Amino acid sequence: MTESRIRPRGVAVGFGVAVIAAATALAWLISGGQLSPAMTGARAVADLAASVCLGLALVPRLDQSRYRDELTGRAAAPLAVAAAVWLVAELTRVLLLAAEISATALTRLSLPTLVDFAWSTAPGRAAVFSVVAAAAVCALALAAPRSPTTTVTVAGLATAGIAARAVTGHVSDGVLTSMSVVVHSLAAALWFGTLAGLALTVSARGQWARVLPAFSRYALPTVAVLVATGALTALGALDSAAQLVQTGYGRVLLAKVAVTAVVLILAWAHRGGWLRAARSHRIGAQDSLRRSVVELALLTVALTLAAGLTVTG
Repeated sequence: MTESRIRPRGVAVGFGVAVIAAATALAWLISGGQLSPAMTGARAVADLAASVCLGLALVPRLDQSRYRDELTGRAAAPLAVAAAVWLVAELTRVLLLAAEISATALTRLSLPTLVDFAWSTAPGRAAVFSVVAAAAVCALALAAPRSPTTTVTVAGLATAGIAARAVTGHVSDGVLTSMSVVVHSLAAALWFGTLAGLALTVSARGQWARVLPAFSRYALPTVAVLVATGALTALGALDSAAQLVQTGYGRVLLAKVAVTAVVLILAWAHRGGWLRAARSHRIGAQDSLRRSVVELALLTVALTLAAGLTVTG
């Protein structure tokens, strides 16, 4: 029997904003004031919203073919909201980046300066690309028919937008490091976005029994890639182990690693308990939703700290 679906979207959005704000404040304190809270928050919101768009596009593929249209339909409204949030966050990032690079107060930023930033700098071009990707996803979510072609297009645009933003981060010097940053960002987006997509669309015990094992099968290699590329990126960003405690970047990185470790332990515990219970229909949809929210909250903190790393001086 299908259980009533819980859709506290307003509460979920408010909770997410509170977690991002708290994690941003934590990153600022740990860095010793070496990062911009506004830039960190905008980057975190953009990363998380783009990840949710990616996850919502992929979630229907986790279920059996005869149920995919149902999940695609349920994903439509959350996708439109996530895409709109992503677009606003990307536009905010463009303005903040242009003001920062031109050493101009945001209130005095002129249109010619903004255009010059968007056209003449690598961060500007990457930011504009992400804006276009977000706008395209938003248009598809609002106007395009719900079809496999639309879903694949949304997933591709979200992936491209995340990748474009990743290569212009603080540690994106060198081909190997840039590739590592991109893969790391996409792995994190897959983990967070797909789990968020499940929380937003899966409504019944039987659905969790079908999709959670499918999610777990690809989550394990995704997490392995996340850890490996994270280590490689850290090695490329630091010259010595002492910088982990002597620099703001290093301290934020340590905090991110610590939170990620907690999430990994929780995910492993979920794999042994929640997954088995869901597969055998021994846990209700509401309990599955609560467990996913706890994991998502911790991932939100980790991804916000990661956003802080990209803007830490």
